[in-house]
Amino acid sequence: MIEKVFMLLWIFLVYSFIGWILEIIFSAIKQKKFANRGIINGPFCVIYGFGAVFITVFTQDLQGIWLFIGSVILATLVEWIAGHLVEKWYHERWWDYKSLKWNLDGYISVPTSCIWGILGVIIIKWGNTLLFGIYTIIPSFIMKLIILVLTVLIVIDGLATMIILSGKSHNTDRWKATDAWMDSISEKLKVKICKAVEERIYKAYPQKTKVKEQIQHPEIFAYGCSFYKVILLFFIGAFLGDIIETIFCKITMGVWMSRSSVVWGAFSIVWGLAIAAVTALLYRYRDSSEGFLFCMGTFLGGAYEYICSVFTEIVFGTVFWDYSSIPFNLGGRINLLYCFFWGIAAVIWFKKGYPSISSLIEKIPKRIGKIITWFLISFMIANIFMSSAALMRYNERNNGEIANSDFEEWIDRHFDDERMKKIYPNAIKVSP
Repeated sequence: MIEKVFMLLWIFLVYSFIGWILEIIFSAIKQKKFANRGIINGPFCVIYGFGAVFITVFTQDLQGIWLFIGSVILATLVEWIAGHLVEKWYHERWWDYKSLKWNLDGYISVPTSCIWGILGVIIIKWGNTLLFGIYTIIPSFIMKLIILVLTVLIVIDGLATMIILSGKSHNTDRWKATDAWMDSISEKLKVKICKAVEERIYKAYPQKTKVKEQIQHPEIFAYGCSFYKVILLFFIGAFLGDIIETIFCKITMGVWMSRSSVVWGAFSIVWGLAIAAVTALLYRYRDSSEGFLFCMGTFLGGAYEYICSVFTEIVFGTVFWDYSSIPFNLGGRINLLYCFFWGIAAVIWFKKGYPSISSLIEKIPKRIGKIITWFLISFMIANIFMSSAALMRYNERNNGEIANSDFEEWIDRHFDDERMKKIYPNAIKVSP
């Protein structure tokens, strides 16, 4: 697993650098001058790196036209989410495709998505083979040291850039100097750094525009699409999703069975993340037509379910659902009918469910709401950790591996095969 992580980091770094070069070439052709493109200051355009990693991980089962379509979907999602994050953090729009046909809010468009699809096919067919070969040639210690150093530098660069551009850089009591002259030098240096970063972004994205900030109501708990609102929607969605799936299994299969994703409580992580993600991504479009919401829900829901299926198989060695027996399925991970269900759910959620639930959440007193939210976060972190450990041991026991620590022995006693089969009755083990 550790080796796979380093290989993915290697892919991320290389394609981020290649993306930076491509953006420089594009900028030179369009603007007739050099511009350091990308979100961070170093020679890396991380959106390309993230796109390459997602395509590498989540399209491994796809071939032919499906590889192209998968690459289009994943890369488009990365670009769409990145555009909205830039807008949320910096209140600016750095690129705009509104001049192109078939665009969505100017952040993504069919022509650019097709280019991402072609690049994705190139990555899988030829690029990764070359990079994996280079990775194995260089001595392991040197390669991993290079990867770690570059990754740390990118993280520091990214955090510093985000703080500067979001206007959150300020002196704290911990960093206040006792000498007034040192304070003056520090302030001048900070101003120079901020100015340099802002000038770089302006040169890289001369077309960037300011975006009107969302109206704030600090007296209301979790107003709008805030952090606390999204977190509580995750828990509500996880609970309701588990109940809905349990009832659905009873109606269609005639049996009551656990549909929970975790070992403690009736929570479906897939549903919880789906509700939280679709709310965050489509919040600004919540008043759009039902047809638009249906199409977006179908598209996002199908992509999300496919990604979840691949992720759980890679991490836990387990397939939690298999649609191979249902017509129009893709690798048994998703099928057209259930994608339509995601679309219908999106319409019902934004037209009926979200307004009522959002209103109830905002009526919670601020102090109580924050305490409840952080308690639930702490509980779910512990729950996910324990569930992950139990699933890993469940898989290891099936492969004949004995417990090697007191913690693993404790897991084996409290989450034996019989209990795990009750919690995850549809789990299918995958050969390593």
